Amino acid sequence: MGNMSYCRFENTARDLEDCIEAIENGEINELNEYEIEALKTMQYQAKCILEMKDEIEMGIAQSKEYNKE
Repeated sequence: MGNMSYCRFENTARDLEDCIEAIENGEINELNEYEIEALKTMQYQAKCILEMKDEIEMGIAQSKEYNKE
């Protein structure tokens, strides 16, 4: 089941932090085929996120303004 739209970034950030810690702790040396493919996908997704840096920063700024109202 996917994340609800109101908490997708919060939940995903928490899960991503868990994955980062696993990578830092060397817990990726005995992955099964599904996990290898998922890790490759995550690497690609991270690259895409970095390429959207400007759009993300603009969205954050607009959201901060929206929440002031």
